[in-house]
Amino acid sequence: MLEPFLLSLHPKKAAVNYLTLENVTKTYGEKVLFQNINLQVNKNQKVGLVAKNGSGKSTLLRVVAGLEGSEGESARVLMHRDARIGFLFQDPEFNPHHTIIEAALDADNPTFNAIKAYEEALLQSDNETLLQAAMTQMDDLKAWDLDAKLKELLTRFRISNYAQPVRTLSGGQKKRLALVRMILADPDFLILDEPTNHLDLDMIEWLEEYLRQPNLTILMVTHDRYFLERVCDQIVELDQGQVYKYSGNYSDFLEKKAARAENESIELDKDRKLLKKELDWVRRQPKARSTKAKSRVDSYSELNEKVSGATVEKEMKIDIKGQRMGKKVLELHNVGKTFGGLKIVEGMNYKFRPFERVGIVGPNGVGKTTFLKILTGEIRPDTGKVVQGDNTLFGYYTQDGIQLKEDKRVIDAVQDIAEYIPLEKGLKLSAAQLLERFLFSRKQQLVYVSQLSGGERRRLFLLMILMRNPNFLILDEPTNDLDILTLNILEDFLLEFPGCVIIVTHDRYFMDKVVEHLFVFEGDGQIRDFNGDYSEYREIQREREREQRRQDKAEQQKAKEDQKETKPGLSFDQRKEMNRLEKEIQKLEEKKTQVADQFNRTDLKPEDIKRLSVEINQLSGQIEEKEGRWMELAELA
Repeated sequence: MLEPFLLSLHPKKAAVNYLTLENVTKTYGEKVLFQNINLQVNKNQKVGLVAKNGSGKSTLLRVVAGLEGSEGESARVLMHRDARIGFLFQDPEFNPHHTIIEAALDADNPTFNAIKAYEEALLQSDNETLLQAAMTQMDDLKAWDLDAKLKELLTRFRISNYAQPVRTLSGGQKKRLALVRMILADPDFLILDEPTNHLDLDMIEWLEEYLRQPNLTILMVTHDRYFLERVCDQIVELDQGQVYKYSGNYSDFLEKKAARAENESIELDKDRKLLKKELDWVRRQPKARSTKAKSRVDSYSELNEKVSGATVEKEMKIDIKGQRMGKKVLELHNVGKTFGGLKIVEGMNYKFRPFERVGIVGPNGVGKTTFLKILTGEIRPDTGKVVQGDNTLFGYYTQDGIQLKEDKRVIDAVQDIAEYIPLEKGLKLSAAQLLERFLFSRKQQLVYVSQLSGGERRRLFLLMILMRNPNFLILDEPTNDLDILTLNILEDFLLEFPGCVIIVTHDRYFMDKVVEHLFVFEGDGQIRDFNGDYSEYREIQREREREQRRQDKAEQQKAKEDQKETKPGLSFDQRKEMNRLEKEIQKLEEKKTQVADQFNRTDLKPEDIKRLSVEINQLSGQIEEKEGRWMELAELA
């Protein structure tokens, strides 16, 4: 249970404390997630919480939020009473009967209520009295700026149909809507669980800039290492049920953690040598012991418990032998593909070289996954051809993973593929040994697939891809649900992998570390080959955006100087028409997206394709007509 409190501290002597954990313990059955941990978060501090999968990171945040209780009589969770707190969890909860607007404004706030009333009045466009009253209330409460901020946030996180019921949203859409709701509430203390999940790269970069504001206080679980590097000023590691605090960002954390591990290793080595001496002494003693001897025996028992309780951090080792590559790997000759009005690729020519590492970037919905399926032959291009080398063997890691039988044990699922796996230098590895290298202990190998966590399932899926001995890896969002340790091992493996690698990922750090060049999806079928990593590409892109803004500003200034008369603003009827057009355009865009999605079906007949193409063209014409009228009104405004 959260206990609000207010510290009265001299501002020059101590920081304002927003959160305090004292002697907090959490267990599930025999498993101890954390025990008697203590943690403080001060105002304007930005704390990143890191740990291996299954260590209890999300549970700790739920304890902080009061959603789960802590154990022990002396355990306390204290929160500053003046802190405006915003929570973001992995699976956010909404009223399923609310619309998107109602869910985003789900708070007892007069300004929020005014915006909800205004949006409701817009849907009843025939009731001018209701709309006029709602607009008057918006004016009285000066709610137009907040309404504009709401629309801007929804647009930025690609949520368009404001009247859509929340119950119809996907998990990713709900996570993005939860972000909008949190930001709109303007909290000063944010508690975030994996905030970058389900966001594309543009959204992630915007969120990073938002979180870097100096007046925000943050406690965040994330595997996004650029967030940890650029946003956080303290890293807290949850390891073996205890917390270790490191001042500084991710780079400082790595340096200080390495020093701690080295010190612990030296201390453990000393303890082992001392234990050996004590063991020799104990074995030489007769059964009847003196009081002095008894103390030596007790000392031995304590030392033995200390050494046997020490854990050596395991690493996931991947050294599977790759299939030999031929001279011809994969070639694209004038490849083109269109779904309805959406061009995926047009006239692309490319020859993959052995051992290439390519990253793919572009906004969601531009066709990246479809492009990958064209490469593997799962989808045929409309024009041109894809030629696969005789020795090229794909390993395709998809976003959805593979369908495993939930009632199978982990070891059985792996042995269905192969009993043994070839390694380098003529060695081989049993399925059980390979699972151990992927951090599945012998005990975990007997667990049913249905009992695995999201990160464990992805680790198992990756193992099953690699054991087929591919030499051309295609990884579509491989980093989701993986902890930082696993990400580091996977990165090192990919850098040494004896074959080609193509990666689609929203993890910028992962891409920067692994890829050599990028395929940039620029829209309308254009794919540009950029020689460099993601950070280099974004820096060039940002400079272009800055130059464009400078030009736009200069043109706007010139237009103002050239303007000889002030144009009248919109009348009430014109403003109403403009709002109605926005709603109609949104609905048409959604309909167009739904029709375009049907082209992904594998059972389409020629007549279906013709019908859908006609419908796409009709919708495009209607959208163009309404956008033209909207632009006329926008100029008047």
